[in-house]
Amino acid sequence: MSSNTKIRRGQAGKARPTVSGRRKVIAAKRKSLFETMASLLPFPMETVQKAIGYGAVGIGVAIVIGAVTFMGLPQLVGVAAAEMVGRAGFEVKRVEVTGIDRMERMTVYEIATAQQSMAMPLVDLQEVRAKLMDQPWIAEARVSRRLPDTLMIDIVERKPAAIWQNRQRLSLIDATGVELEPVALEAMPNLPLVIGPFANTQTAALKTLLAGAPALGPAVAGATWVGNRRWDLRFQSGETLALPEGEREARHSLIKFAKLDGTERLLGRGFVRFDMRIPGKFVVRVPPRGTSAEGATPETAATIASKTIAAAAAEIKAPPPKKTQSKEADSQSDKGKKNGTGKG
Repeated sequence: MSSNTKIRRGQAGKARPTVSGRRKVIAAKRKSLFETMASLLPFPMETVQKAIGYGAVGIGVAIVIGAVTFMGLPQLVGVAAAEMVGRAGFEVKRVEVTGIDRMERMTVYEIATAQQSMAMPLVDLQEVRAKLMDQPWIAEARVSRRLPDTLMIDIVERKPAAIWQNRQRLSLIDATGVELEPVALEAMPNLPLVIGPFANTQTAALKTLLAGAPALGPAVAGATWVGNRRWDLRFQSGETLALPEGEREARHSLIKFAKLDGTERLLGRGFVRFDMRIPGKFVVRVPPRGTSAEGATPETAATIASKTIAAAAAEIKAPPPKKTQSKEADSQSDKGKKNGTGKG
């Protein structure tokens, strides 16, 4: 072999792959590995791709909503971005309402859809809730988005507790006195009737009062809040019971009256009015002469009244004195009980 002959290294061996060739080999390996992993999943590859796509879009919508709502983007930029999201399919197309029983469902729909734009990012959830809370039937409201196109509204309604008669107008009210809707006289539900100014705010107190004498509850037809300080109870049989001021005093008197009615049968015997406003006294009014109450003549009522008052005098007492820290007051009270002076 001639010494001038040059032998180049690598010519006899295999040609090395180029840089681009190495990248294709690595990509092929990666693709093969991804396909291998995808084949092990229990659902089609298309489902995974759609989930990834929706997730990415959802994240983008959330970012836009957060930017418009909390980050204070310039109005034009924020609205334009939100409208773009809406045109992509994220706009209000459905309103789902739960918790509705008594109020008009259409009223909720009208409030929810009264938007300048139905693009999801531009729906002001707090404003929708505030308008819903202005409705008398709604005690609580929760408003939320469910992407891509649904507005969720959960309503907690108020519960009717009584009927309020004021200025010749009947209204359905809840336990806190909120007016729910007008009531027609011929369509009154079977609920307590409270009468007079501010009587609606005393519904809970009246319920507590009547709970002390449960036997009288079904017999009460209505209750008038007099002078914003005390109750007059009107019974189904036509009589009126005037109770004293103060929750404690009124409860004590009503319990005494219930006991008397159980032993002397006061209701339904021709009386007109029972007055227990003065502690320790029980006043009975009978019909005027020449008139007759249902089920009894004035003379019969007067006779019954005299006997009833005599029996009641032995039973009616003033409310027991409140406990004090004064030993002298306790001592005087004990002496009064021993001498019999504590009876009304």
